[in-house]
Amino acid sequence: MTAIADTRLLELSKLLPTFESIEKLLQNEVEARYILKSAAQLMGKLQVTANLGTDTEQVAYLIRALVEKYWERIHSGHFSKVPLTTRQIYALGCYYKIFFLLFEGTDPSHLDQCSAILDEAQLLGCTENLYEGSAVLQAALMQYLDAGLDQNLKTLPILPVLARRPCRCDIKQLDGPSISDFKEQCFQALQPALLLNTIDHWPARRKWRDLNYLMQVAGNRTVPIEIGSNYASDEWSQQLVKLRDFLHRQFAQSRADREIEYLAQHELFAQIPALKADICVPDYCSLGKKATSEVDIKAWLGPQGTISPLHYDPKHNLLCQVFGCKTIILAKPEDTENLYPHQSEFLGNTSQVDAVNLDQERFPLLEKVKFYNLVLQPGDCLYMPPKWWHYVRSETPSFSVSFWWE
Repeated sequence: MTAIADTRLLELSKLLPTFESIEKLLQNEVEARYILKSAAQLMGKLQVTANLGTDTEQVAYLIRALVEKYWERIHSGHFSKVPLTTRQIYALGCYYKIFFLLFEGTDPSHLDQCSAILDEAQLLGCTENLYEGSAVLQAALMQYLDAGLDQNLKTLPILPVLARRPCRCDIKQLDGPSISDFKEQCFQALQPALLLNTIDHWPARRKWRDLNYLMQVAGNRTVPIEIGSNYASDEWSQQLVKLRDFLHRQFAQSRADREIEYLAQHELFAQIPALKADICVPDYCSLGKKATSEVDIKAWLGPQGTISPLHYDPKHNLLCQVFGCKTIILAKPEDTENLYPHQSEFLGNTSQVDAVNLDQERFPLLEKVKFYNLVLQPGDCLYMPPKWWHYVRSETPSFSVSFWWE
């Protein structure tokens, strides 16, 4: 038997689930049930004796095999079709795999490997509401792993406060509207509006301009980035990278030295609870069919020059600008046929039209379209009703948060 000398690691292991807390999830998964029950029982003994039993190596092997098997299941088809249970079991397996690796060693190599596994548990698996202490375990593991990893990178800039400037705005502007005013003038009327002075109380407005804060809180997390300025272009691709590397490439290097990368449409706040604490869901999102707990919150972080081509989303959308400025061009849902949507399933909600350089010779129906222009400045929120077309271009380094709801 091997004693565990790292008392903090022992304390962390107490945050793993008991078998009883996950038994219902596993009722139709015989193999996963056996393996995870064995792992939970082994951890239960560890918390009493502070020693690893003789069966540790065998259980660790089974956990690795379980993670590999469910990884293959997740990648066997379209991600949106993967059963939730499959993703949850994968996440549980990742939790246990991390601890077995840490029992082997806590040198930087092991810590970095465990950090990557934790990110995969969140990105591929489903850790939200997995069991009662799941969020606490995630946060504690992040802190434990990050403390042992030397980021060893240069200081990042603190972005300047941008003075508000007079800009064109072709839609309604409302200054801190009440919920009832927003409901009447925007939500029920299905009309877009620029909302002023609604997120000034967010700690994010003050904290996130200091990119070193983002580095400290989330630098070791793995995130998906888009490479190329426009997801509809042939050169566009995606990649998983450490947030620290993305920040340094996009904000610490000169523009001539880099290719544009964009952390776009990512559930960053589910992955990193410390950042979620810097924002709050606007009360306007309560005007819907579902509870505010079901609001989709997405992060959009990138340098000057990122572009979201003209497209629409099926839900109500509140785009909140934490720092930086974006040019926005809108068009009504009624103009959909005049905007030449792509015929492919993947790009069916995206126009073939370049909203900045309109080619009416190639797309003659554009003459029927009325476009609405505005600039989204720091602290602004743009409300877009379902299926309103929008083009977005960042004019400066920018961080936006979007809230989608039904």
